[in-house]
Amino acid sequence: MDAFAAGLERVDVLVNNAGGAFGAESVEAGDPADWLRMYQVNVLGSLHATQALLPALRASGDGTIVVLSSTAAFAPYEGGGGYVAAKAAEHAIAGTLRLELVAEPIRVIEIAPGMVRTEEFALNRLGGDSDRAAAVYAGVAEPLTAQDVADTVAWSVTRPPHVNIDLLVVRPRAQAANHKVHRES
Repeated sequence: MDAFAAGLERVDVLVNNAGGAFGAESVEAGDPADWLRMYQVNVLGSLHATQALLPALRASGDGTIVVLSSTAAFAPYEGGGGYVAAKAAEHAIAGTLRLELVAEPIRVIEIAPGMVRTEEFALNRLGGDSDRAAAVYAGVAEPLTAQDVADTVAWSVTRPPHVNIDLLVVRPRAQAANHKVHRES
């Protein structure tokens, strides 16, 4: 990562966009290897990228760090223990960075998406079981898309430099909470 960072001429924005979820077992039945993988992808991935690019973000004079956490960081649910823990850790990283960098020309923005339908997320989480993955979104008229999240990131980073979006939760209209999703028959 440091070699990559050294090769960049300028860095204005870092988007920590890790979304690795593996397994949907209970805490009791969870595979520690899946939990470790989620922690490595989500938490340590954000840590390494931030550490590597922080000097360049600082040097830009107006840097922005975006941490894409999840609504899972704020509301645990059955079968989500490892993912919830990893996303809660990312939430903690964003808040800690904001405190540590308050006197510097760097904004720290956290965006916490709810239900986002992508080609891979549910499929990876459910071990390649396409029927179970499709059921996650069954009956939901319009879950968020990757483009919706990208638009939210773009909007957040294009606010005037003195404006910081500390935390923005974005969900599809059909999702009132992690546990409350309207599904059409």
